[in-house]
Order: sequence, then C-alpha cells, then structure tokens
Amino acid sequence: MPELRLGVCYDFRNPPDSGVSDRVLYREILEQVRWLDGLGADLVWFTEHHFIDDGYLPSWVPVAGAMAAVTKRIRFGTDVCLLPFNHPIRLAEDLAVLDNLSDGRIEVGVGMGYAPHEFRGFGIPLARRVSLMDEGIEILQRCFSGERFSWHGKRYRFEDVQITPGYVQSGGPPLWIASMSEAGALRAARFGTNYLPQGLRSRAYDPWVEALEARGRKPKDHRIGIIRSILVTDDKETDWQIVRAAEAYRMVLYKRFFAESGEGFGEAGEPVPQTWIVGDVEHCVAEIERFVDEFGITDIVTMAVPPGLRADQLAPSLERLFTEVAPRVKQAVNGAHR
Repeated sequence: MPELRLGVCYDFRNPPDSGVSDRVLYREILEQVRWLDGLGADLVWFTEHHFIDDGYLPSWVPVAGAMAAVTKRIRFGTDVCLLPFNHPIRLAEDLAVLDNLSDGRIEVGVGMGYAPHEFRGFGIPLARRVSLMDEGIEILQRCFSGERFSWHGKRYRFEDVQITPGYVQSGGPPLWIASMSEAGALRAARFGTNYLPQGLRSRAYDPWVEALEARGRKPKDHRIGIIRSILVTDDKETDWQIVRAAEAYRMVLYKRFFAESGEGFGEAGEPVPQTWIVGDVEHCVAEIERFVDEFGITDIVTMAVPPGLRADQLAPSLERLFTEVAPRVKQAVNGAHR
C-alpha cells in the first residue's frame, strides 16, 4: 500500500460580505502554504468551479505555479480539475510547465462536472460531458507518454502532437479520476488511475474495488484520496462554532448544484465519509486511523481556509495536525504496511 500523505485543500471562496479583498486572501494563502511546506504537510489540492459570486477558484494552474515557486517539498494536485472545460492538449502543456517549475511535484485529479450553469457558461452541452471526459483522459495519458501522436475522436481531432517541454516525472504527473457514480468508479478502474471517490459507498467506492479485483489488480496498489477536513482542538465547543458557520456556507453551494442537477451529495445511503473530524490529538489520530483502515485511504486533505475565514484562524489546528497528529498516524499506518 502506498504511504499515507496528509495535506490541505483550497477553494479560494471569498464571500461578498467577508470584508477581505481577493488579493489579500490570495496573498495570505500563499504565505500559509510556504509555512505548511516547512511544517511537513505533504499535499496542497485545489478545487475548481466557475461563475460563482464568491470567486470560487476557476483557474488553479497559475496558483500552483506561484506556490511551487515558494515551496520545496509539498506536492500539488486537484480534486478536481473539470476536464470538459479544459482542452486536454492545453492542459497537458500546462502540466508539463508546472512539472518543470516544481521539479516534479505536480499531480492532477480530473472530474467531468455536473453543475448545469457551468456548461451553459462555456457553451458546452451537458450531454457531451461523458465523451469529453473519456477522450480527455485517453489524450492526457498519451500526452504523458512523451510520444508523438495523432487523434481522431468524437470530440477532438488533431495531428502529429508531442508535448514539450518533457515531464520531469516519468510517465507524466500521476493521474487521478474522481467520481460520484458507479460509471465513474468503473472508468477509474478501466483507466487504472488513482481514485477520488465521493458520495455513496455503494456507488462510488465498492464498484471500484470490485472492478479492480475482477481485472486481477489490488486496490491497495492504487492511491485513493479524499477531502476530509480535520480540526485539532482541546476546546471543541468554542473552536467548532467558528468553523461550523463557514462549513454551513460552503455546503449551500453544493446543495444548489445537487438541486439543479440531481447529482452529488444528499442521496440516501452510506457515504464515503467527508464530515469533519473534530477533537483533541488522541481523537483525531484514532479517527484518521479508523478511516484509513476501512477505506484504504492514502491521501487526506483538510480545508485550510473555509469560506469567510482568514488564513490564520485555523493555523493552530494545522500546526498541531502536521506536528502532532500526522507523525503518529503515519507511523502507525505506514509501519503496518511495510
């Protein structure tokens, strides 16, 4: 099983009534990531959405480049990059540049999106998202091979393409596929990528495990990651109140997406847990270990700056997460799988 990695996630959402300018929020987060790199965090992930009034991050590539310039060890990825809105050749070029800028610290998780307003905004029929996703993944994998190739598909056609500069990482940046459905779980198994499950266990997780095993592959040989936030505190009653309000605001948008699309969170059944883990060091260690053991999770990131909060408000929790909780969890989990 791959070694456990823990990190943070940013969506850069800035509520209109926050009183903080976007440029200040960006500057504070950049400084926080520099600090987290020295603190021992393994990962920074970005989420992508478009046309949201609170500035939800629409373009993660320049942010990753800026952060790569001020860090040395932390790795950057997405949960997720919305592939239908990103031409795969252009994305492959961006990733090649980022891979060189970061000295091989780039990964990419892709999803096909589900919010109808985004497809309207880009002028792309929602019905095309599956074919755009499937072709986009195949094209990215061809790009990552470093070989010259042509493509004649339903959505994309091009001739004699080779991505330059070459990638630092052999085979290109590690590729992840996200899904909330059985079809998506089977897609990730078919392409043999790392996996980002969301939603119901019976739809997004179990079919992936079964499909891999049917192909003679072991789930534990793949990375499986998730955004599951962690608040390390000795005063749960006080500290959680601040975060709870931000979390309630954050979830309103996803509930709207679910209502508009009929997809996403809110369906009945046992979910792959994404609720916050809140408590002291002992509680957080025990809960993370239990979660990792049940689902084979290899990568966990916490929302570092929930919308409406400043970068320094969760700094005490983040410091304890990466200096007290993470070392103990890694020792227990990584040691058990050696």
